[in-house]
Amino acid sequence: MLDDADLRDFFAAIGLDQWSSQLLPLVEQRMSESYHGDFGRWQAALEQLRAADNADKRRNSLLQLAPWRKGPFDVGGIQIDAEWRSDLKWARLSDAVAPLAGRNVLDVGCGNGYYALRLHEEGANAVLGIDPTLLYVMQFLAVTYASEPLPVKVLPLRMHELPDAPRVFDTTFSMGVLYHQRSPIDHLRQLRGTLRPGGQLILETIFVPGDDSCARTPADRYARMKNVWLLPTVRELTTWLQRTGYRDIEIVNESVTTSEEQRATDWMSFESLAEALDPNDSSKTVEGWPAPRRVIMTASAP
Repeated sequence: MLDDADLRDFFAAIGLDQWSSQLLPLVEQRMSESYHGDFGRWQAALEQLRAADNADKRRNSLLQLAPWRKGPFDVGGIQIDAEWRSDLKWARLSDAVAPLAGRNVLDVGCGNGYYALRLHEEGANAVLGIDPTLLYVMQFLAVTYASEPLPVKVLPLRMHELPDAPRVFDTTFSMGVLYHQRSPIDHLRQLRGTLRPGGQLILETIFVPGDDSCARTPADRYARMKNVWLLPTVRELTTWLQRTGYRDIEIVNESVTTSEEQRATDWMSFESLAEALDPNDSSKTVEGWPAPRRVIMTASAP
């Protein structure tokens, strides 16, 4: 499923040989049915995909790995229309990413690796994606099943599980992660600790409108999400970045999420953005909060 020798070579190539002995046993333990009861079913879907000899079989195998949150993907001629049109977000941020040729990249909360693969296409030397959701790792293996070994890995890990290491990454992504952190300041510090001096942070998160420097915490849910902790204004977010030592802070884009970008599809048939908004006022969530607005920012590590 995940080749140990390939992972060792990958870590060695980015100067993190010591990570192999610490992370490979953890990854192996999580890539098992004892860790997640659906692993056997997902593994069978991958095996069926590899053996499929027509489009219908490939599509059926890929649907067994639903829900697909990020995309779109073309897998063996099958178009995966995921919940998120991640290509739209990529278009908003790609020009702000420092040239990637020869750079090592960390993608925190990478989902199924959509952005990790885009970063590789743009010339990154190596991309490590981490996400605790095992299904997303299986989806990444599905979309790359017919590829030659890539210098892109998606592993079922959380940020705090990465061993201490020299600051080896040239670029670190945190997309749609910050508002899920109980301590966003600690998250920003951890991200900074992954970057070499002068390395670039790409940060994307939800913000609340307003000119004040403040952050708000939902009492229960935000847009039907339970695990949302702090929603800052852009001014407050800038302060957080400054206080955690970042330099050259820039606002790349602010946008309101629309149903063109996030919606239910055949590949993600559950409730999506439309159900999270007030049916009588789409500028508000069902809880009365401002509808999701997202900001993309860049900063450099000292």
